[in-house]
Amino acid sequence: MWTQILIWVVTTVIGALLSPRPPKPASVSPGNVDVPVAEQGKPIPVLFGTRVIRQANCVWYGDIKTTEIRQTSGSGGKK
Repeated sequence: MWTQILIWVVTTVIGALLSPRPPKPASVSPGNVDVPVAEQGKPIPVLFGTRVIRQANCVWYGDIKTTEIRQTSGSGGKK
């Protein structure tokens, strides 16, 4: 029984060490976001099938800005 547990632990550790690591995501800031644009006269692509459209022409995409999240913890307020 102890042999099986030892083999299981060894194979789990080896599997964890040899597993591929996912790449770190690129830092996103308001200047380097690939978002749809709104330009007059820009051609509209026609797709057949499944594809990814980069820099699509649209009217509104949302607020592209970053805000700091500040949160207090505990009960500091009055009752």
